[in-house]
Amino acid sequence: MQIFSHVKSYVPPRSPFDPCPPIGTKYYSTPPNLYLGFQPPGLPQFSPADALRKGTLWKVLYDYYDNPYRKGAGKTHG
Repeated sequence: MQIFSHVKSYVPPRSPFDPCPPIGTKYYSTPPNLYLGFQPPGLPQFSPADALRKGTLWKVLYDYYDNPYRKGAGKTHG
């Protein structure tokens, strides 16, 4: 069973002759619309006020972004 996640990771390739220390694992987020081939009818919607705050009308297309450069980032949102 594979667990679905919008957050992906990779390890940048490194030459054995590279004098710099390895970078380590890099992470990136993929947008939800990549996994929705078409927009089916009857999708749940946010209220108009919430849609303006979140940037989308449809709940399945909402992707929370936590700024990694903001102080205190990485805490759970909710």
